Amino acid sequence: MSFGGILKEWRGIRRMSQLDLALSAEVSSRHISFLETGRARASRDMVLRLGEGLQMPLGARNQLLLSAGLAPAYGETALDEAQRAPLQQAVEWMLGRHAPYPAMALDHCWILQAMNPPAKALLIATGLRPGDSLIDALCDNDLVRRALVNLQEVEALTLIRLRTELAHMGKNPVLERAAARLQRRVSAHDRPVLEELPAVIPTHYRLNDLELKLFSTLSQFASTGDVAMSELRVEMMFPADEKTKEVLLTLFS
Repeated sequence: MSFGGILKEWRGIRRMSQLDLALSAEVSSRHISFLETGRARASRDMVLRLGEGLQMPLGARNQLLLSAGLAPAYGETALDEAQRAPLQQAVEWMLGRHAPYPAMALDHCWILQAMNPPAKALLIATGLRPGDSLIDALCDNDLVRRALVNLQEVEALTLIRLRTELAHMGKNPVLERAAARLQRRVSAHDRPVLEELPAVIPTHYRLNDLELKLFSTLSQFASTGDVAMSELRVEMMFPADEKTKEVLLTLFS
């Protein structure tokens, strides 16, 4: 796709008019129009300002630069050990310090990258390991599905979360296919479809004779200039009731 086509597509994703984007990038709406039609060529600084104004993920900003005939600005090659060490240590610190509560690291396609000991202990019975897809597990892993007491609610909440992430990331075939699979499941539910996420996302687990009610929060490495690390999320789970809190403290303190 051409630079102008990508720019117009992302304006549509962000629901921004040419004037909205022009104000954000501090240029005229006429210049935005010329960029989209190919009558003007964007400088490197302009492409970066447009990517910032559209709040594009780093990988998408690289694609916008490439479409303008410019070199990528954000690292997409594997970092060497020294470069990655501080980032990896930060992930390990977050996972370790969150114990006795479960925590895990996921990439932008919901592939499990790492777990802290409480998460490993709780999920070992389901067969989940680093490298597995949590979306595939939710759809196809019978052990995971049986462990979720409120499975239909989790499916509906996950679908909303996927749609939210797609709205941020733009096109992502993996997440689009996952959302389509979950949409078919949610459509078959005998309950109203949720339109938005509640303040707390409840997940009720029954694992190894344990009853646990947990909700999750997400942290992301938005300030890094590395594409892979910027797309990594740390999901930290917290007890939603006192009984769950007591169980986790007893097992993992």
